[in-house]
Amino acid sequence: MRIGLLTSTRADFGVYIPLIHEIKNDAFFELEIIAFGTHLSKKYGFTIDEITASGFEVKHQIQTTPNGDTPFDIANSIADTTKAFSEFWNHHKFDLVITIGDRYEMFAAVIAGSPFNVTFAHLHAGETTLGAIDNAYRHAISLMSKYLFVSTEEYKRRAIEINKIPDYVFNVGALSNDNLLKTELYSKEDFNSTFNIDLNKNTILSTFHPETVSLEKNETYIHTLLETFDLLRSKYQIIITMPNADTMGLKVRQIIEAYGKKRDNIVLIESFGMKGYLSCMKYCSFMIGNTSSGFVEAAFFPKWVINIGDRQKGRILTPNIKNVPVDKNKILESVRQIETESIDANCNIYGDGNAAKRIVEKIKKIYA
Repeated sequence: MRIGLLTSTRADFGVYIPLIHEIKNDAFFELEIIAFGTHLSKKYGFTIDEITASGFEVKHQIQTTPNGDTPFDIANSIADTTKAFSEFWNHHKFDLVITIGDRYEMFAAVIAGSPFNVTFAHLHAGETTLGAIDNAYRHAISLMSKYLFVSTEEYKRRAIEINKIPDYVFNVGALSNDNLLKTELYSKEDFNSTFNIDLNKNTILSTFHPETVSLEKNETYIHTLLETFDLLRSKYQIIITMPNADTMGLKVRQIIEAYGKKRDNIVLIESFGMKGYLSCMKYCSFMIGNTSSGFVEAAFFPKWVINIGDRQKGRILTPNIKNVPVDKNKILESVRQIETESIDANCNIYGDGNAAKRIVEKIKKIYA
């Protein structure tokens, strides 16, 4: 069975890793990785190198990186990606193509495949992020996909509302839990040797992505967050991973870079890779930001998360998450609470770490 796998960012590739292993270890499948988006951008770390460094061949490389971060740039990138993939689907046929998440470039790749009747399987369907236009892209990808794989029963219910075909919606859990259970994470010493970052220090891990449905507020939001860090960095080492290639992403990135050059105890990271990022999460004191990993992966450990703003609004809130507006006093109050409260150990609702195996079993049952 010939399977294509679409990956456009460092984040989705890290999630995919256990599934790639599971597919490659089964002689029933022939897997071809299709890399595009920021994987091929030096500005965003040229993370295609992370794929090859993990031992995987990248069969197809499609250049689709946006030129900037304005709405015009993103709209043009959607058009360019659609055009590039219309050419690709015209020359390449697969029995099934695996897609994931809610990125605009993933949406473009999928919509280009719809006239060719490409059969898509969509991972992490049914989730909701009301503070990002990606929410619409996720549901559109689901509508154009035949099979939907979800991470919880609640998301299964939502996914069925979208495709109206319950027999093609499968709750398999989150692939991230497979990574967390089966990947040997760095020790603090090995992490320090690899990244020159000492996680014996009290550490905050932060990622802030623009709210793409509230563009006018993003500059205020990132300044507010960084002002909050100024009040915390005497007590905590603050590790900031850089934002995605979203609308206003470059602007947010520039503000963060300028801030990081002038302050002690601030560490800026383009990409840790999956193992490095999860290791940092394991050892950090808590997280502040608005990344989806604060919902799925953080629930596994569990790790306290201060989720700010509305980007992830609509996701399931587990007991380890404090949801607050982008307000300095509210964030600091949540930090004070975290410093004195015990965390609920039962936060993981995203499965038992066997999602990859379940996905492969479902596909084989359908196609064998």
